[in-house]
Amino acid sequence: MNIITHAGAEAVTTDGLHWDIYVRDPELVSDIDDHIPVQTSEIRYGSWSQQAGLKRGAIYPSEDFRVLEQCGAQVYEYLLQHHTDVPFPLRDTTELWLLDQQDRPLALLNSATEHSLLELDCFIDWRAGQACHRHFRSSATETLTGLAGTDCQAGQYLTQLVNERAGQTPAAQWFRRCPDGSGIGLQGIHLQAGLEKRTLPATDFPRYFLQEDGWSTPQQRLVRDFLAWQAPCQLLLQDLDRPARERFEQLAAARALEVDRHFRLYPQILDRDAIQAARVEAALRRDEARTEREDETMATYYIELNVTRTN
Repeated sequence: MNIITHAGAEAVTTDGLHWDIYVRDPELVSDIDDHIPVQTSEIRYGSWSQQAGLKRGAIYPSEDFRVLEQCGAQVYEYLLQHHTDVPFPLRDTTELWLLDQQDRPLALLNSATEHSLLELDCFIDWRAGQACHRHFRSSATETLTGLAGTDCQAGQYLTQLVNERAGQTPAAQWFRRCPDGSGIGLQGIHLQAGLEKRTLPATDFPRYFLQEDGWSTPQQRLVRDFLAWQAPCQLLLQDLDRPARERFEQLAAARALEVDRHFRLYPQILDRDAIQAARVEAALRRDEARTEREDETMATYYIELNVTRTN
């Protein structure tokens, strides 16, 4: 997610093409302590893309809304000048990690850009995500204990696997990541005494946000298949070395629609032919899906006009 923010307004994009602009009144919570994170309700100023232009949200005839209008207009003007500057540098350098039973980072749960946004009252179970549950498949499921021959999907099993590794009473900890990749321990949830203010080296943090080692052979294959399935999103990372980026670009070709959605936010593209081939495939698949929908509509129309009735 790339964000332009000013005063009480934000312009947000997840694809570098379509932007949503929201306004809110931060004065509503100005008297609340800084250490208490509070979300204020947001009003949709509008949506924008270079192709469609600005589509305004609802307009409220009030003095307060006029103030919000000014904030939204300022962000909109900035957006027009800087929308091609994406991807913006990543600033969410404070991360919430689910810990394994040895108190090491196991899986990334959340991230924040500033200390006031750290959540301590939240669920800390790791979830693979809805898209993963629907679409992720792995040959490892054929040999995983207790899974072969069942209706359990790979994403569901992976979710169970990770949370089991966290133990019966899972713990999580916020870390402030340093430029060298190390992390300074901050507050946590169900955190054991003495773990705050600890410093962990970069090697203790899973590079792609989920521990890859320490599993059985089929479990490890499942985890690595999942990370490979995430290749279109892994390419959004700005600190990938060249071999990793080359590998993920090749893997991403298997998910052409996701590549086409994210490629504008890739900080670097090494194999432009591979990425372009994925985008062409995505366009062909969308055209095919559109044609199928049109054919289905015409088929229904034809049947309705050619009903044979027998009395």
